Amino acid sequence: MVKKLWPLGLQRAPRTPRPGPAMALPHVPPPSFLLASLKADCVSKSFAQRCHDLVKVIEDFPAKELHCIFPWLVENIFGSLDGILVGWNLRCLQGRVNPMEYSIAMEFLDPSGPMMKLVYKLQAEDYKYDFPVSYLPEPVRACIQERVLPECPLYHNKVQLPAAGTQGLHLALNPFEYYMFFFALSLITQRNFPLSVHVRTSDCAYFILVDRYLTWFLPTEGNVVPPPSTTLGCTIPSPAPRTPAVPFTSYGLHHTSLLKRHISHQPSVNADPASQEIWRSETLLQVFVEMWLHHYSLEMYQKMQSPHAKLEVLHYRLSMSSSLHSSPAQPSYQALHAYQESFKPTEEHVLVVRLLLKHLHAFSNSLKPEQVSPSTHSHTASPLEEFKRVVIPRFVQQKLYVFLQHCFGHWPLDASFRAVLEMWLSYLQPWRYAPEKQFLTADPQPRTIPEKWAPFVQENLLMYTKLFIGFLNRALRTDLVSPKNALMVFRVAKVFAQPNLAEMIQKGEQLFLEPEMVIPHRQHRVFMTPPFPGNLLSSWPPTVTDASFKVKSHVYGLEGQDGQYKQMFGPEVRALVSPSLAPSGGPSLCRGL
Repeated sequence: MVKKLWPLGLQRAPRTPRPGPAMALPHVPPPSFLLASLKADCVSKSFAQRCHDLVKVIEDFPAKELHCIFPWLVENIFGSLDGILVGWNLRCLQGRVNPMEYSIAMEFLDPSGPMMKLVYKLQAEDYKYDFPVSYLPEPVRACIQERVLPECPLYHNKVQLPAAGTQGLHLALNPFEYYMFFFALSLITQRNFPLSVHVRTSDCAYFILVDRYLTWFLPTEGNVVPPPSTTLGCTIPSPAPRTPAVPFTSYGLHHTSLLKRHISHQPSVNADPASQEIWRSETLLQVFVEMWLHHYSLEMYQKMQSPHAKLEVLHYRLSMSSSLHSSPAQPSYQALHAYQESFKPTEEHVLVVRLLLKHLHAFSNSLKPEQVSPSTHSHTASPLEEFKRVVIPRFVQQKLYVFLQHCFGHWPLDASFRAVLEMWLSYLQPWRYAPEKQFLTADPQPRTIPEKWAPFVQENLLMYTKLFIGFLNRALRTDLVSPKNALMVFRVAKVFAQPNLAEMIQKGEQLFLEPEMVIPHRQHRVFMTPPFPGNLLSSWPPTVTDASFKVKSHVYGLEGQDGQYKQMFGPEVRALVSPSLAPSGGPSLCRGL
């Protein structure tokens, strides 16, 4: 008898046995009187009194009782996933408008506040909470529903098949993950509510909470603050790795399969105690990146997929089609159509992403000098220092590039694009968030960019070159007589005119255009998708020191092996900037100004 294998680590929920003559009905837990009481308080008590009562409840009640109220409380704060319930409306709550409510909410939701203590109290008991897959970003949702496991380890070994009598796939999340999923998604889902007054995003409770969470869990100084185990009277262990998932069968490929790879993104319980705190930092970042940046069109999705992943998806669909003769298989074009997402980020969304990027630059730049060299990281670096070294290229770069391309291509041709522009320019200038910046004098002349930033420029070449060309094409279609539109052109010109930056970009283009040497093992590495280990305690792949290979790997990884690269300093782009080089009657940025 052959046991049926469930792909992707999907675990079927246990079926409820049918009651027989000698079998009693399954036990139904009694309703939570605590939950009923708190719901009634929402009608009869003020916001301040309700929060005061919640603090007492979190301190006095055992985890078993708090477990019942946790999902309701999270939704009550951040609103429902369908956007109908607004919750505490943190995106409009400002200190200057509602000082008392603002102060109470910020104290309650602070990283060291009562709500996070509740999360850790439940975390200690290893409770799990269901999160519907249908509310994940569209590319992830469609991927999971097609039984294709996303590369991000955040989803690995968490997907659950629906239990009897329920509908839809769901994720089994621990309390910290569940809280952060709702917090991050509330930026996307809570859109349809009237704004009675003008809201400045940087003054709102949500924006400031994002900043506090980043500062707390991704510190630029010292270590991550451990959970308050002493106040709870117990230790808060990191989530233990789950049972390895049942993988797809091999398709004859010799590399490590993206679809069969088992990764648990939390460290093992036997690991170094200091490393056990990294899982919260990594989880926070992965949730923010997945919920805020993982949105793109079908074309972008196909371009991002490695050849090996595409091949395995094709094999999987063919095998499914051949095995399901009884019912017609879903045409592939219908399945892939699910990846076409009409996602339109708001200006507020972009401002929050910019805050994330600025903090990640500061976090990455706080790496200790002795750990900057890749050759020393595996022996002497702490898990947090190792995280700083890889946080941007491994966790952020790819999805940010696609998100920026989406914004450049779909944002209205008006002055509101300034928010996207400043987000892009912030990412391009990590030296602005380096520790040595504070020692610079107030010199009006632009300072030469130190050569130590050349690797960052080269390994982010498309961020500088292709997006610059994308900006030129946008600018040529806007009304440059408008001062706000002209100011955006000035901002870009000022950034790219910084001394030594153009030379770094040109050097990166030269490295990319170098003819590829025919070395068997190197050629194999170029066409292989690098593995993405799920936790920082896993063995990292050997660091590649060849500059040309790094640049080629970056471009191929984002644009694919068949992508056509247009040189930023080539004649075609120069003609877009200078009227003297443009064809007669052709578009030119300077001619528009």
